[in-house]
Amino acid sequence: MSSERIEEIQKQIFDLIGELETLQRSNSGDEVPNYSFATEHGEVSLLDLFGGRDKLLLIHNMGQGCRYCTMWADGLNGILSHLESAMAVALVSKDAPELQRRMANSRGWRFRLASHGGGDYIKEQTVNEGSDNYPGVATYKRDGEKIIRLNSSIFGPGDLYCSTWNLLAMAGISFDDWTPQYAYWTRPEKMDDGGKVVLG
Repeated sequence: MSSERIEEIQKQIFDLIGELETLQRSNSGDEVPNYSFATEHGEVSLLDLFGGRDKLLLIHNMGQGCRYCTMWADGLNGILSHLESAMAVALVSKDAPELQRRMANSRGWRFRLASHGGGDYIKEQTVNEGSDNYPGVATYKRDGEKIIRLNSSIFGPGDLYCSTWNLLAMAGISFDDWTPQYAYWTRPEKMDDGGKVVLG
């Protein structure tokens, strides 16, 4: 009986996702300002982040201090080339550009990076009203020099954007049972490879 109910709910979720996508495609959105961001190469605007494209996916990352945001970015990095075939993609956080670059390099991230520094962009464009450093994603389109915010969504355990949670749930592991880590390698007591320098 439990398996039948699981299949029934899975179908309901599938149908609801289809309905959600239809609504998102028809959303005309709202005009927003041309915000400024800091990068390693100087100041850029929101229009600059479009890179000449008509659509922009902006990932709201909480910064290098959040293991959860790191896991979301790890996953999105894996599908970045697919996303970039359809639109511009950039990752923004409050971290300074140099810190963003170090974090990205340590994870192998290929995102274009920009820092909102906790300023107007994230306060006004947050995906979670009342919170100025919440993880998620927002999509924008440009119409000449006008920028329209189309849709946004919060990142959180069980969402549509990180398959890790859904796969853990299938194994009976809840959000409270597991927390992502920055690294999973544990240094063994004895190294068998003959190398003298061991980092980590």
